[in-house]
Amino acid sequence: MNPFRRPLLILALAGMVLTVALSAGSAAWADDRPLRWAADAEGGAPYIFYDPQDPGRVVGFEVDLAEALQRRLGRPIQWVQYDYVGLVGGLRRGDFDFAMNGLEVTPDRARALRLSRPYYVYTLQTVVRADERRFATLDELQALHGRVGTLEETAAQRFLEEMGFRPTLYGNQTEPYLDLEIGRLDAVVMDLPIAVYFARPNPRLRFLGEPFGQGYYAIAFRKEDETLAAQVDRALADLAGSGELRRIYEKWGLWNASQEALESWDAVNVTAEAARNWTPSRYLPLLLHGAGVTILLTLTSMAAAIMLGLPIALLRLYGPRPLGWAATAYIEFFRGIPVLLLLFFIYYGLPSLAEQWALPISLRFSPFQAAVLGFGLNYAAYEAEIYRSGIASVAPGQWEAAASLGMSRATAFRRIIFPQAVRVILPPMTNDFIALFKDTSIVSIVAVVELTKQYQILAKSSLKYLEIGAATAVLYLVMSVPLGLLARQLERRWGKGL
Repeated sequence: MNPFRRPLLILALAGMVLTVALSAGSAAWADDRPLRWAADAEGGAPYIFYDPQDPGRVVGFEVDLAEALQRRLGRPIQWVQYDYVGLVGGLRRGDFDFAMNGLEVTPDRARALRLSRPYYVYTLQTVVRADERRFATLDELQALHGRVGTLEETAAQRFLEEMGFRPTLYGNQTEPYLDLEIGRLDAVVMDLPIAVYFARPNPRLRFLGEPFGQGYYAIAFRKEDETLAAQVDRALADLAGSGELRRIYEKWGLWNASQEALESWDAVNVTAEAARNWTPSRYLPLLLHGAGVTILLTLTSMAAAIMLGLPIALLRLYGPRPLGWAATAYIEFFRGIPVLLLLFFIYYGLPSLAEQWALPISLRFSPFQAAVLGFGLNYAAYEAEIYRSGIASVAPGQWEAAASLGMSRATAFRRIIFPQAVRVILPPMTNDFIALFKDTSIVSIVAVVELTKQYQILAKSSLKYLEIGAATAVLYLVMSVPLGLLARQLERRWGKGL
């Protein structure tokens, strides 16, 4: 008899018993484990945001609602920070259990997700500056070709586009009202809870007209999580029937007559509005427009960087000592700060600075101007170092030979030194140009809708992440590959043995 047979049988039986025990324990844990709720706290008032008095704690009416659901369900709910743009994709991947962040009930979302019964009835509200007298309605503003801001992929955006506006789109609630205050926008249209929190207390802003355009907020689940969704539906019904939901909304100043429909709600007819037909003929023109913005932004920003970079390099090489120190300080400063921070400061910080110091000049740049200025200042620092190293690589004897021919230093630089330096400068400069081409994707922070931002908007609204993502990637390749080919051709023509 094999002496190892009995110990192996015992180990096998023990493994089976342990597996069954772990499975049972895992099932029990699955029923009691904390539910992961995803929402974006960045500028998320009054939904969810960090308490100004206690920055380590989040508050908001959805935080209060999550705590009430936790008591009704008898299960802990843990909030996880998640970018609003990625909530639907993250939920479908299983990164969390449900999303609750002012998600509007739409046919596209109802088709892809399991939406709960509504927990809030929202309306839209137009906000203007307090001294605005040029128009009294959105129709009058449209006749004036006015500028309107709103959140991307919301009912407000769809409403404005149907009216014929091309609204400026933002990623959070605070920035549209800031732009409205300083005159970059003529009006802002967003959900009433946002307007109540941000616009109503601001003496520089006022509501224009009455709220309009009723819709619903719902909690989003995966289709396969029907059991959990049904439990949340019952909990929401209990909260509405007991009056606890009303007490939460009254605490935040959000209760109105529209919320009474929540108590007798039966079903939201999301099929009344047809889901959008996201065919290539619908989204390709928008992607092409975004690609055009990307190309224009790249070309103008690189031109600004070149025009700034070369003088800075020359000052560092040949300028008087104070100017050389200033050029070095410029390079170190702009290489040392993130371009995202620079864009945010130029777009939002400079207007506030001009107002506080009562400067006689306007520092209110348009989104595109702010993007060009930010990239130009940032990339000029890198270009200056490339030009400096290229010029310094030319042998000193070239200066001496030019002087022996009677050339001035300026003529020698223009005809002898710089043409030779171009051979060294060209490869890293073209690499920077291609890098800038891709870096333009961050300018959505200042409300520029370029190709990547257009992809995010379209993919989030259609849920066609793969199809629209593939089309976006093709457009980037169509634009960037010729740049690489052109760079190699120039290197072969002007380079040393390339």
